[in-house]
Amino acid sequence: MKEIKAIIRPIKLLEVIEALQKIEGLPGVTISEIIGFGKGRAKEANDKMLYEKVEFVPRTKIEVVVEDKMAEEVVNAILKNARTNNPGDGKIFITTVDDVVKIRTNERGKTAV
Repeated sequence: MKEIKAIIRPIKLLEVIEALQKIEGLPGVTISEIIGFGKGRAKEANDKMLYEKVEFVPRTKIEVVVEDKMAEEVVNAILKNARTNNPGDGKIFITTVDDVVKIRTNERGKTAV
């Protein structure tokens, strides 16, 4: 299984989610509102915010765990729909998931996803 975490611009969230919902068998998505900065330290960002003398930009984090065979389709959907071709479009992180446990039923592995 793979965990895919994507940091994207908040204005692109609806487009990305609509694309992900079209993927048959997608188990679900977790979305978080976050703040941070990249290599540019948010100095040139139009949407930056100041917090305790540090400049941050608001971003949205999307997290999904899928079977290996679905990972590339999910990544491609995010890439296609999150891109603005400007600095600060975000990143996608793909990691291997060793196991998943469903709390309610104690199911493990891909059936728990």
